Amino acid sequence: MDSDLQIQLDRTAKLSLAEQIRESISRAIESGVLAPGTRLPSWQDLAAQLGVARGTVQAAYERLSDAQMIETFGAGGTRVAPRLRVAATLPKAPRLGAFMRAYEEMNAGPAIFQLGVPAFEGLPEKLFSRARSSNLLKTGCLSSLLYPDPRGEFELRREIAGNLSIARNFHCHPEQVFVTSGYSSGLGLALRVLNLDGKKVWMEEPGFMVTRKGLELARLNIVPIPVDADGLNVDYGIEKAADAALAVLTPGQQAPLGSTLSLRRRLQMLEWAASRDAWIIEDDYLGDLQLQGRPAPAMASLGEGKRVIHIGSFSKTVSPALRLGFVVAPTELANAFAEVAATLAPAPSPVIQLATAQFMRDGHYIRRVRRLKRLYSAQRDALCEQLRMRDAEWVNAGLAVLLRLPDGAPDVRIVREAMTVGMAPSPLSVWFANPSWTLPGLLLGVATAPEQHLATSCRRLFEIIERYRS
Repeated sequence: MDSDLQIQLDRTAKLSLAEQIRESISRAIESGVLAPGTRLPSWQDLAAQLGVARGTVQAAYERLSDAQMIETFGAGGTRVAPRLRVAATLPKAPRLGAFMRAYEEMNAGPAIFQLGVPAFEGLPEKLFSRARSSNLLKTGCLSSLLYPDPRGEFELRREIAGNLSIARNFHCHPEQVFVTSGYSSGLGLALRVLNLDGKKVWMEEPGFMVTRKGLELARLNIVPIPVDADGLNVDYGIEKAADAALAVLTPGQQAPLGSTLSLRRRLQMLEWAASRDAWIIEDDYLGDLQLQGRPAPAMASLGEGKRVIHIGSFSKTVSPALRLGFVVAPTELANAFAEVAATLAPAPSPVIQLATAQFMRDGHYIRRVRRLKRLYSAQRDALCEQLRMRDAEWVNAGLAVLLRLPDGAPDVRIVREAMTVGMAPSPLSVWFANPSWTLPGLLLGVATAPEQHLATSCRRLFEIIERYRS
């Protein structure tokens, strides 16, 4: 064996002696100390040299042989196996594309004014931990020899259907409910089922960048539809692309502008979808967590929900870390959804599902939503007061306040500087696909704006904005 090879054994270490020998020889081969073809001592000789049992060295050699690092030639001895020549340096790491860079910025945090996440404090961790442990013990989920239902656990689907009936005036059967790993998973499931490759789709302008990218990846031709105080402009959509096969929108509270789709436009959309055999995906991202009075009924509650696919999640009401959402499919599509879920997009861990079902069944979910609505309303009012003191121009926009900026203000640069001091508002401009329609502004999340930090955070934010004022 090459005299440069040094094997030092630590008999007090947790790592076995055989594994220490294997690692030492493996490092020597990978570093080039032992070149291909180098003869190694027999395991009997090396055992005597190291003062260990022969079986210990034999076990190390067998593992190296299994990894194709050494070869045994009988009388020819044991030698280092030939190895492919590799570059001295690793290949250059791939650079993130524009979408993923924007996605990472959007999800940076936790930080003041961040969108899309619940309040920093008050997460129901103890309740969930208890429910999770209880369900794990009762059902033996991890030791079960059966595959879970790919549509989701029936207990959770039943609770979701019940809550939709009470909170969203949307009556559906548990068999129509499919549990997903959040909104994005639900959107992907729906797009796979619909299989509309090459067809036109209406999308709100401005609208959620994740939805836009999902539609692009599904090879749909996106037709941006402007939004006003009554929500998506259906007349514009019919004029520009009456032959679209799909519309994706946020009718409860438009993201990001906050307007609610009017009843007249809801009925108009349903009439258009029925006449064209088109589909509507309702992104109900806030669910019943709407701050302005009683939440508007789900769009799927109208017209028996025949043309509407309803997508919801627990990200805003409980935590995005759950990665838990759901899709409610029209009866006509329920079997197609079941087939795709079973083969391409099964539901997430039953343990999390059953814990969430118990959380809802015991009344904790409804109480949490009510508590969050009170908290967020108070934080929004306090934020608006800070903006009023600074003579700012703003509008309420769901769980955000939209702060207007002067035309041409670099909202993306302002946000990046704000992130260096613990704030993460969202730049309004990135929600637009059409550059000619883009408006500068900052979306200030109210869920992540604790009252005790508002005065300091607003002062710092306006100092940054002032530096970019032309």
